[in-house]
Amino acid sequence: MSKLKHWISAFRFRTLFLAVAGVTLGSGLAIHVGLFSKTTLLLALLLSISIQILSNLSNDLGDYIKGTDITGKRQGPERAVQSGKITPKQMKTAIILNTIIVVIIGLLLIFTSIKSIDAVTIIVLVVVGLICVLAALFYTLGRYAYGYIGWGDFFAFLFFGPIAVIGTYFLHTNSISLQPILPSIGLGIISTMILNVNNMRDIKNDISSGKITVASKMGLHGAKVYHTVMTVAMFLVFITYSFLFAAHPWYRYLYALVYIMQSKTLINIWKKSDRELDPYLKETAIAGFLLSLIFSICINI
Repeated sequence: MSKLKHWISAFRFRTLFLAVAGVTLGSGLAIHVGLFSKTTLLLALLLSISIQILSNLSNDLGDYIKGTDITGKRQGPERAVQSGKITPKQMKTAIILNTIIVVIIGLLLIFTSIKSIDAVTIIVLVVVGLICVLAALFYTLGRYAYGYIGWGDFFAFLFFGPIAVIGTYFLHTNSISLQPILPSIGLGIISTMILNVNNMRDIKNDISSGKITVASKMGLHGAKVYHTVMTVAMFLVFITYSFLFAAHPWYRYLYALVYIMQSKTLINIWKKSDRELDPYLKETAIAGFLLSLIFSICINI
C-alpha cells in the first residue's frame, strides 16, 4: 500500500488538468461545428492522461540522473527516485510499460476515429503520435534533453496547445479548419505559463545544476514580465475567437470570468519567489482547465 502511494505521488496528478484541457477544448470546438464522437473523446482523454504520466515519470528519472534534484536548492515537491522511494530500475520499467500503454491507446484512437482510412492520414497521425511520445520521454532524459537547453517553453506551447487541440478537433471532424487555431494558441500559452511558474520557482536550483530555462536566462523579474505578457496574450486570442466565430449572444463571453482568477494569480506571482510560487502551478493549471471547459460550453450555447 505504501508503494502504491509513492507511485501515485510520482504520477503527479495535479499536472493532469492541463492534459485534459486540450482534449476538452478540441472536443468543444468540434461540437461547435456539429461533429463529435464519444469514443474519440474517451480515448483521447485516456491518451492525453497516459502521455502526461509518461512525461512526469520520465522527468522524475531524468532530473535524478542529471543531478538536478540533489543540489539542495530544489523548491518543488519531493521526487520519487531522488527520495529513494522508487529505484531508478523500477522507474525505467514503469516508463517502458507506460510507453506501451500510450502506443496501444494511440493506435486505437487513430483507427476508431478516422472514418475514411487512407495511408497518408494514418502515416501523418502515427508520426505525430510518435513525436509526442518522444517529447514526453526526452524533456529531461537523454544527452540532448530539450528541457535543459532552453526549449521547454516552446515544446510546452506546441504539444499542449496546437497539437493537443487541433489534433483532437481533427480526430472528431476528420477535417482541417482555421477555427481551432486561436483557441489552441491560447491553451498553448497557458501551458507555457504553467512551466514558467515552475521554472521561476526553481531558478536558483536550475542555475546551480546548469539547467537552461527561459526563466533562468531572464531572471526572476524578467520571467514575471514574460508571464504578464502571456496572460494578456492568452486573453486576447480567446476573445478574438469569440468575435470571429461565436459573437452572439452576450453570454457566450461568460468564460471571461476565469480571467479574474488568472489576474489574481498574476498579482500574487509578482509578490512571491522560490517555494512561495509552488501553489500557483496548480492554480494556473486549474484555470487552464476551467477556461477550456467553460469556453467550450459558452461557444455551444
